[in-house]
Amino acid sequence: MFDMRQLGISVYPDHTSLAEDQQYLDLAAKYGYKRIFTSLLQLHGDAGEDNLERFKATIDYANKLGFKTIVDINPALFTDLGVTYDDLHFFHNLGVWGLRLDEGFTGVEEARMTRNPFGLKIEINMSAGTNYLASIMSYHPNTDNLLGCHNFYPQMYTGLSDQYFVDYSQPYRDNNLHTAAFVSAASATFGPWPVSEGLPSMESDRTRPIATQVQHLLLTGMVDDVIIGNAYASEAELKAAADSFNAANPQLTVDLNADITDTEKAIVLDGISGSHLYRGDASDYLLRSTLPRIKYGNASIPAHGETGNFQRGDVLVVNDKYGRYKGEMQIALTCVPNDGRRNKVGRVADSDLALLAQIHPWMTFQLVTAK
Repeated sequence: MFDMRQLGISVYPDHTSLAEDQQYLDLAAKYGYKRIFTSLLQLHGDAGEDNLERFKATIDYANKLGFKTIVDINPALFTDLGVTYDDLHFFHNLGVWGLRLDEGFTGVEEARMTRNPFGLKIEINMSAGTNYLASIMSYHPNTDNLLGCHNFYPQMYTGLSDQYFVDYSQPYRDNNLHTAAFVSAASATFGPWPVSEGLPSMESDRTRPIATQVQHLLLTGMVDDVIIGNAYASEAELKAAADSFNAANPQLTVDLNADITDTEKAIVLDGISGSHLYRGDASDYLLRSTLPRIKYGNASIPAHGETGNFQRGDVLVVNDKYGRYKGEMQIALTCVPNDGRRNKVGRVADSDLALLAQIHPWMTFQLVTAK
């Protein structure tokens, strides 16, 4: 079973030159990207040899760099290309790793395609919901060749809700299938269609920084691979997404106050060996990371800062007035009265505040500043 998590990018050779694609692929390879998504859907009615050769040139170059390419296709394009589900040699000759079925067949065809002699991966649309996967599984597919991937959504306000994303993903987790979903790069300007409003799978991710989008997908526990849906992401975004994807622990971005002391900054960002452990006997009011008390127990942490009540997402350090609890890092989970024994030293960034609900007791996590 294919089970390694991978980062991916998207290329659209019908909108670009081969030289531009090669430059982008070189840059993505530098940061460890391994998957490529591309779409043939927009070629419906125009899947001529010249267009397909342009795709093949990019795929061949990607293969030399060690990428694995999956192409988006639907039943209408099968007809255009003269391809049947019993004979997938066209895709093998194109050099792809697999094909993504944007629209489904009846279940039996998908199952049969997973038993193709070329070992091509058959990736199905996780955003379809209903009983699509159950129908395929009833025909006993070769699950080593069966993958799932969510849609992306070019139109603003049309992406999946967070809850539907989880609900539609759960059957794939229950069947131990490899999964993927899309994030969107703010600097990228195009996808397969003439709409440029981002290409995320979840609507809540559309305007978030790319590193936060990656964390969001991973924190759902429903996704193995993360793919940037639009092109071309900037080098800064490629790096930020890769750093987020490869982080040892979940990360929340925080905005630190200008008056934070060096000791407080170390407690927040370093914790114990760079991470925090959410104490298991959890409160409704405060997320507690108590281990910094050991490391910084002898440091002086004078009381300072704001006097108003703390709000959800406020990052706190317990000060000298609280005796043995001095040095503890806390995050307010709701409105908490400020009695002067905790210093507000920053806030979880607005972009990441919703992710706070996905940090659970006994989870190890990191607090980082925006790059």
